[in-house]
Amino acid sequence: MTAPADARVSLVMAGTQGLGRGCAEALLSSGFRVAICARHQDGLETALRELREKGGEVVGRAADVTHPDELNAVFDQVDEAFGRLDVLVVNAGGPKPGSFLALGDDDWRAAFELTLMSAVTAIRAAVPRMLANGYGRIVVLGSSSARAPIPNLALSNAFRPALDGVVKTLAAELAPEGITINMVCPGRIDTSRVRDLDKTRALREGLTPAEVRANSERSIPIGHYGQPSDVGGLTAFLASEQARYITGQCVLVDGGMVLALP
Repeated sequence: MTAPADARVSLVMAGTQGLGRGCAEALLSSGFRVAICARHQDGLETALRELREKGGEVVGRAADVTHPDELNAVFDQVDEAFGRLDVLVVNAGGPKPGSFLALGDDDWRAAFELTLMSAVTAIRAAVPRMLANGYGRIVVLGSSSARAPIPNLALSNAFRPALDGVVKTLAAELAPEGITINMVCPGRIDTSRVRDLDKTRALREGLTPAEVRANSERSIPIGHYGQPSDVGGLTAFLASEQARYITGQCVLVDGGMVLALP
């Protein structure tokens, strides 16, 4: 069913698979019109076709979020297709795994551009559009590494907490303008990224990927990996009018895996 012409508009970065796809599907189901972007044109076209088959209005553009000109072109497409932007879901592929001493300067620069600066660029583009509407919701997809470091993910351990600092800074600055910003921090979600990390850990520890997964699931009180829809459901709520009094938060979606106090 097509969303009404005055339905709110959301942009999901890296929205063709994994966490981003879960968020795009949840927003569509909640009545939003949706724009997505992704690096690869073929994957984008497949995702657009599949999302449109579920109903709702979806547009998309190929873009590397580490390139500001390409990312800004995505916002231009949203303007052309919908004439407004109400919700931004900040998302990007995870940075390269590795221990601190194993990672070189180029790895750190690439992670800085991918994980931190792509978010900064996108938020800078989104806020003026939200100010024009008098309404805005920004949801930053992070990682449980924002709350507790993860072994062999030094880059994520550095830049995810930095994103949390951006969220908390902007929460105070944007609240008077009717814009909220929150961070959703997934734990072990069944995505290709997590499966690849499990394979890397398996090679490092002399185990099979199935053994690594079983060991990880034993550390999760709920007892299993989550699904992208678990992240998407929370994101859609935070994008809604009902979440108007929630801002500046870092919310774990991890089955109870990280039981850290704030």
